[in-house]
Amino acid sequence: MPSVAVVGGSLGGLTTALLLRDAGCRVHVYERSPIPLEARGAGIAVLAQTLRYAVERLAVPPEQISTETGWVRFLHSDGSIAHTEPRSYRFSAWNTIYRVLRNALADECYQQGWELTSFTSADRHVRLDFTNGEVRDADLLVCADGIGSASRQRMFPEAAPSYAGYVGWRGTVPEADLSPATYEALHDALTYQVLPHSHILVYPIPGPDGNLEPGRRLLNMVWYRNVPEPDLPAFLTDRHGVRRTVSLPPNHPRQEQIDEMREVAAQLLAPPIAEVVTSVPEPFVQAVYDVAVTGMARGRACLVGDAAFGVRPHAAAGTAKAAEDGWVLAEELVRADGDVDVAVARWERRQLALGASLLARTRAIGDSSQCRGDFQPGDPRLVFGLYGPGR
Repeated sequence: MPSVAVVGGSLGGLTTALLLRDAGCRVHVYERSPIPLEARGAGIAVLAQTLRYAVERLAVPPEQISTETGWVRFLHSDGSIAHTEPRSYRFSAWNTIYRVLRNALADECYQQGWELTSFTSADRHVRLDFTNGEVRDADLLVCADGIGSASRQRMFPEAAPSYAGYVGWRGTVPEADLSPATYEALHDALTYQVLPHSHILVYPIPGPDGNLEPGRRLLNMVWYRNVPEPDLPAFLTDRHGVRRTVSLPPNHPRQEQIDEMREVAAQLLAPPIAEVVTSVPEPFVQAVYDVAVTGMARGRACLVGDAAFGVRPHAAAGTAKAAEDGWVLAEELVRADGDVDVAVARWERRQLALGASLLARTRAIGDSSQCRGDFQPGDPRLVFGLYGPGR
């Protein structure tokens, strides 16, 4: 089996590396961050594909690393129920899933502080040059370097991120800090509220120490609000005067932005949701972008996860797609007896179709809410899934 270099050591890169290792490849992960990765306050919905490696290969039960809700509820602004239906979802924290995957890969296979500067794909191998002056060779390069992927820019320079017209305010608050009425209203459900050209979600995730006991978890909120594109550079200028391109991390939004967000929350949101939003100690912001590519491979280099298709979060399928890219790549390498060229060509055809389909679906949901204003409680399109609603 081939030697593989994985650039990017987040969830998608780790999952791909572990799967290729299990398939018999010699794998090294190169992560540009010199310190251990951590995502402060990042809750995620986890589909089966996101948890598949932990469950199938590491024998970690889902209930040990994720919360479970049994209902989907939409609230009116007065807190009454607009729509409810039984539906089971699982949620976790980025840090929780990362720790499980990272602990499964030997330290000698995971290099931190290695930032790729260039790569050259030859007939039978790829040469990688890093900022620290090191040079490495591999039979296959897997680029898992996220939505701002420098690798994608080298391979497909025409595939630039496109701003969707809105941002997501995010943050968490301990369930124990909330009033009993708010806890009772929110602890067992994925809760939505639909507003004019906006919507918000609230759901429980593991506590900072991984605690999954109801009452000791965190409630995670994501509130999608429109910011016109001409205003985005000013909006993404942080409290230190630094202009950012994608996000304002915790402790970086300006105080006047936080005050405005909390004031609108108190005025417009259902009381339980408003309490969560106004109680978040360190809210942060992520701008929503689309990325579409016409290919996922050039020579012996390929793109996985957000480095290829960056999709809006409305299907809860971003981490699932990144994991699925890894599963299918490993499957095709085994099927091709390690022939990289044959395997990557087959893999690219399959994953291009999946990425394009998922991108179209998430665009339609986001535009329905944020642009057209016809987003309806209980719309079956909103059911989470990688291959389609509920799939």
